[in-house]
Amino acid sequence: MNYLSQSWLIDRRHALKALGSFISLPLLECMIPLRAAENIVTKSPRRSAFIYLANGVHSLNYQILTPGRDYQFSRSLKPLEKHRESITPISGLHNPGTLSHHHNCINFWLTGGKYGPATRNTISVDQKIAELTAPHTRYPSLEIAINQESLAWSADGVQLPAMRRCSEIFASLFEEPKGGKTAQRRALRHKASILDANLAEVRRLEQKMGSEDKGRLDQYLTSVREAEIRTKRADTWLDTPLPALSDADRTRTNRDIPQTKAGDYFRTVYDLMVLAFQTDVTRVATFSLGGEGQAIAIPEIGVTETRHQLSHHGGDTVFMEKLTKYDTFALEQFGYFLTRLSETKDLHGKPLLGTTMALFGSGMSYGHSHGNANLPLVLAGGSDLGLRHGSHLDFNRESKDFKGYALDTEGALTPAHYQICSRPVNSDARMSNLLLLMAQRMGVEIDMFADSNKVVAL
Repeated sequence: MNYLSQSWLIDRRHALKALGSFISLPLLECMIPLRAAENIVTKSPRRSAFIYLANGVHSLNYQILTPGRDYQFSRSLKPLEKHRESITPISGLHNPGTLSHHHNCINFWLTGGKYGPATRNTISVDQKIAELTAPHTRYPSLEIAINQESLAWSADGVQLPAMRRCSEIFASLFEEPKGGKTAQRRALRHKASILDANLAEVRRLEQKMGSEDKGRLDQYLTSVREAEIRTKRADTWLDTPLPALSDADRTRTNRDIPQTKAGDYFRTVYDLMVLAFQTDVTRVATFSLGGEGQAIAIPEIGVTETRHQLSHHGGDTVFMEKLTKYDTFALEQFGYFLTRLSETKDLHGKPLLGTTMALFGSGMSYGHSHGNANLPLVLAGGSDLGLRHGSHLDFNRESKDFKGYALDTEGALTPAHYQICSRPVNSDARMSNLLLLMAQRMGVEIDMFADSNKVVAL
């Protein structure tokens, strides 16, 4: 059969011409607001932050050995000790959908999605939360990634774009648009007219499409409708004054940091997130420290290799020590974020840490063998949302098959521990159960998220 003779076949150039302007619609990084008069709240808003560390950790120096409130901090987690009453280290969770896949765990960390060549990703929990919080803020969410690989995925399984440069992030949040409000409004309305024109063209193309193409087209049309809503709301927000910033906050956050000063860069990003929460520009933020193959080196602490290189240490003691230094460094910066949240009060005079949940962790546990079980996770903050911290939550111990951690005669973990990091001890302990908890505490009325089978009790 000559497939080119089929009546429903559409010229590729024609299709690209018609679809081109909204294939990139996720780049419409717009605010989803209400009018200023509608944006009145009577209590402190709830917020969530998600921070990703690629390639897992050096498990032998990370794992906490005792459960409950009497746990001792491991070497890697030691920087968080001063935040003990505001954090919960979690062991034993896994994402069943990525157990058979080695790389790109970052893509499924917040979605609970299942890897597969023909499988489309699902909505990430931050975006599920943003559906609820977006009407009250200038921006629905804030996506930051050191390599521009976002943690956020839309309801259509489209990865949202992320910003990297601190000056770009600052300008997008707190500076007037280039050319002024009139030019910005003109640009937004021009986009709206383009969308309307494309919809008419697409409806004509739809009559010539097969069922599979129509399914794909429906996904894009959903994006178009979402973009229309965002464009209209962005237009409305142009009449709402930007939040006023102190000189100290402006100096602290409006700067770019070279990669050779990773600590300054990380702390500046965390300052920007704190400021965005404080001014209620957004209530949802994600920050990726790099993907599995792209996490940067940190020369300032003597780590000149990438995180991916260090994770494949093969038992090399030098690489293992450097990986531990990297882990500790990343947790030090997270500790800085928690300190800033505790020191900073929101518009209602309450410390941000009480109304902000912050999840730090990885979609991989043991990078050398790509172990995706026993994920390293720390949940912090949110005491005003009902979270109670101060304990090590260990789901490994809830399994009857758990025989205890593999220790030597001196009480230190042995390489046999890596088995727990590769195959889950507790098959019912899913990371999506934790994501469900966070969504519910943010006020999202759902009983299930992704492949969750119950909500984590905390």
